Amino acid sequence: MKPHSVSGVEMRKRQAAHIEAPPQVPGQPRPNTCCLCWCGCCKCLWNEDRIERSERQTCTKMDSIEAAGEQRPSLEELLSWSRSFEMMLRSLEGREVFRDFLRSEYSEDNLLFWLACEELKKETNPSVVDEKARIIYEDYVSILSPKEVSLDSRVREGINQSLTEPSNMMYEEAQLQIYTLMHRDSFPRFLNSSVYRDLLDSRRRTCLDT
Repeated sequence: MKPHSVSGVEMRKRQAAHIEAPPQVPGQPRPNTCCLCWCGCCKCLWNEDRIERSERQTCTKMDSIEAAGEQRPSLEELLSWSRSFEMMLRSLEGREVFRDFLRSEYSEDNLLFWLACEELKKETNPSVVDEKARIIYEDYVSILSPKEVSLDSRVREGINQSLTEPSNMMYEEAQLQIYTLMHRDSFPRFLNSSVYRDLLDSRRRTCLDT
């Protein structure tokens, strides 16, 4: 006798009936519906243990992130600054430490001017460009500004002419001049300063302790 064939639809109905849990009684935990709890819907020990492991892993990961945040900048990052002025400027922590040093030498405005020019380059809105360009001029370029940066007369004259039609790149040459000044003059002194050396020694001690 030929075995009775089962259609695909009937097979799916039987499978659904097999894994479907009985109605849940209010106030009672839902019974196990599958041996591996693939759907995460039951309260068997396997599923509870899986959730607990996941929470522990998340906490451990967050603890690691917080610990890393407390120790920044890392020793590796600090050492990279000594090899590259550009790398230090790209680092938020690097800029902050370098700014502290420049403040001690009364030349903090050089870095602030450079950063303001970087922000101006990102602007595309003409009205915002016009406003920021004039603020930079009044704060750092005008001879009336108490924060005037050291620019040669040729560069300064070029900026004065650009003020009639400000652009987001109008300070590019002046920015390069200040960058070069910081790189050649301030940066070597920074690397030999107590600001940088003390921070470097502190990170080295932390690495030895761990």
